[in-house]
Amino acid sequence: MKATQSVIVRLLRNLGSGREVEQYLKQFAALDTQKFAVIKVGGGIMQDQLDDLAGALTFLTQVGLFPIVVHGAGPQLNAALAAEGIETTLLDGMRVTDEATLRVARRVFREVGESLVDKLESLGTRARPIHSGVLEAEPLDFARYGYVGKVTTVHLDPLRSAVRKSGCLPIVSSLAETSSGQIMNINADVAARELALAIEPFKIIFLTPTGGLLNEHGGIMSAVNLAEDYDHLMSQDWVAGGMRLKLEEIHGLLGKLPYSSSVSITKPSHLAKELFTYRGSGTLIRRGERVVEHHNLDGVDQDGMKALLETCFGKRLVDGYFESKEFFRLYLADSYRATAILTKEGGVPYLDKFAVTQQAQGEGIGGSIWQRMRSDNPRLFWRARVGNDINGWYFRHADGTFRSDDWVVFWYGLEDFATAKDCVDRALAIAPTMLP
Repeated sequence: MKATQSVIVRLLRNLGSGREVEQYLKQFAALDTQKFAVIKVGGGIMQDQLDDLAGALTFLTQVGLFPIVVHGAGPQLNAALAAEGIETTLLDGMRVTDEATLRVARRVFREVGESLVDKLESLGTRARPIHSGVLEAEPLDFARYGYVGKVTTVHLDPLRSAVRKSGCLPIVSSLAETSSGQIMNINADVAARELALAIEPFKIIFLTPTGGLLNEHGGIMSAVNLAEDYDHLMSQDWVAGGMRLKLEEIHGLLGKLPYSSSVSITKPSHLAKELFTYRGSGTLIRRGERVVEHHNLDGVDQDGMKALLETCFGKRLVDGYFESKEFFRLYLADSYRATAILTKEGGVPYLDKFAVTQQAQGEGIGGSIWQRMRSDNPRLFWRARVGNDINGWYFRHADGTFRSDDWVVFWYGLEDFATAKDCVDRALAIAPTMLP
């Protein structure tokens, strides 16, 4: 087992730096086994990406991580009902579940769950299908929805038994029973939410075909800091339908969980990268913290800012830094774990310092500050040392670059060559402010 874990760790380092991987492995290893993650898998993933899903879950078990997996079976149930000539009725977005529908649903959920278990077992990963005994429910509104349940109690003993006593991944169907034993249909998102509230896991993971929440341009949003981004997102016309409902649900869920909990939305094939690297490969959503914009040093703890900069850069800030700079905008996280410091050089905003602690990088706070800064500043330039670990990220967020022997100058939003050249010259002429 230790030899296998060593191989997996080396593979993980191909996804990100060794420092990132070691940080996350250490962080996850400190958790109670059961509290690592709840993973919700939709029926579409079970149908179309079963191999990727089983491979990703096997990967986790080989580094000693045992998530609780709860699955739906929507497409499979639709097909089975159609094959039997049973009409599907939706009311308020929920499937009305009569006796005939429930009979088919019990069979389909069992088959879908066992298909994942069989695939995992074929890869050498022990797994246990759990079709009952975890979720207890009462009818939501029998007259309207039939055998659709509202979860009242979550029983964790079957999950503990699977993980701690047998070393198996628990694969939970989104079915429940009443206290008298009547089977009830539960929406898979609701089942995942109720499990998360009962377990209080470090991670809640939604595996989706899109692999994340999409912005207005169709690209994946890498991070959402709810404290900073939620109200803005909910005011946008392009945040509608399923995305709006998902954000509302996640906002409510994280508000009831420990501050350390977070939600990741990704694809099965990208799960390891999302979990073990700062940049991830999906959307990381946290309760987060407020980012305050300052236009001068009033209200800023200069000692705290100095400590943040020196910790992140591993160098000493030059004496008189705060007195010598004419600040344009300072974006500062409440915790003093992330900041962006802007001046103006030649009339163009210049990013003098962008500093994010390792922990805050893993929480998406730096990404939130960057999005806020970019929204406020349609043009910007900055520089970084050649060989800086973050340069790959900078390249992805820049419209253009220029490299000298010591520096790479980046920019976005500059209108013409003359402006870009002037900004490059100004960036290269600025005296270093961090000393060895």
